Amino acid sequence: MSSEAFKQRFVLDTSLFITEEIRRDDESVEDAVCRLLELIANARLNLGISCYVPPTIHDELTTMLADRGVSEETVAMLNTWVIRKHPDRYEISIPANVVYTFVDEMSDRVNRGLRVSEEAVRRAERSADEPLDEHEYKTEVDAVISDLRDKYRGAMRTGVLDSREDFDLLILARELDAGVVTEDRGIIDWTEDFGLRFIRGREFPNLLEQYLATVDPETKRTID
Repeated sequence: MSSEAFKQRFVLDTSLFITEEIRRDDESVEDAVCRLLELIANARLNLGISCYVPPTIHDELTTMLADRGVSEETVAMLNTWVIRKHPDRYEISIPANVVYTFVDEMSDRVNRGLRVSEEAVRRAERSADEPLDEHEYKTEVDAVISDLRDKYRGAMRTGVLDSREDFDLLILARELDAGVVTEDRGIIDWTEDFGLRFIRGREFPNLLEQYLATVDPETKRTID
């Protein structure tokens, strides 16, 4: 089959590389990332498939990989085969309905965040500021505050476009007419409003393997 049928562009999210869903049994983060990057490299060499990240995503990703002990050699491989490109924020238009939906969503989330905060205040008023039985240095009020943080984060951030990294990802994909590869539920929800194709990160390695399986072994190129 002609490689022309497979020539595509993908914009990759940090979550693709970090998720445990791409890891095989007993596979380390570094081994999983290396295997993924080899697939990306071979897909580019044989099928003309290009993978991109905005610089904001690249910075976030390399920081997370370093925190997980991923080597500089693997990061160099990332820099070789995944293209860094700034999204054209000035030329790419966004439908007014997308902005309208975002404003409406954030208004609703502010109200939910207020309700979570009000509930926490009432719980704190009823709580004694005494150490918890199982935590010598943690009081009931501390427990209320910890619970508030979790619930507030869920009310305000889960499933919403809440960072410039997410925005850059969507704008770049729109600019390139590329598929978005992510495990982030919020980004997946927004691909519909932006009119974008998406694939879950956990499915991406298998997709590349299926594409590469169509390449004639006699002419197949690898990075090995």
